[in-house]
Amino acid sequence: MSTTQWILSIVLLAWALLRNVGTRQVTRGTYLVPIALVVVAAGFFLLPLPTAGNDLDLVVAFGAVGVLFGLAASAVTRLGHRDGRLVATAGAGFASLWLVMIGGRIAFAEWANGSGARTVGAFSMDHAITGADAWTAALVVMALGMVLARTVALALRARRLQAQPAPAVA
Repeated sequence: MSTTQWILSIVLLAWALLRNVGTRQVTRGTYLVPIALVVVAAGFFLLPLPTAGNDLDLVVAFGAVGVLFGLAASAVTRLGHRDGRLVATAGAGFASLWLVMIGGRIAFAEWANGSGARTVGAFSMDHAITGADAWTAALVVMALGMVLARTVALALRARRLQAQPAPAVA
């Protein structure tokens, strides 16, 4: 991984943890900021998207993994009312999912660029993956899929909860 990729991975992890761990009021920004970041990151990191050979299949598979992690992150985020406001509470489970996803991404990239280079190269040849750009795009889509899936799932859950009357404030 390049220094830029290391920095981006650490910044993404720090952003996700600092923005979500603990109890936070649910606002428009809860949804709009992550969606805006996904759109900007996709435009910056995924254009052009590698589509030769089976590159797109790799990207979709990694994206599916990201979506599963995002749905899990949503599932471990509690929603409730506090002082008449909707709040989201994320804790160790949420942080663990992010650490596993970003840590796994970093570990894979370091392995693929080091001792696993031959293995990744052979896999790529055997499965018509055209090169490092496809793997990079797949890893980016995995991270973006996690952010987007968690945001959408949280929004749907919040919408259902907001339709219920808030408990009376004592």
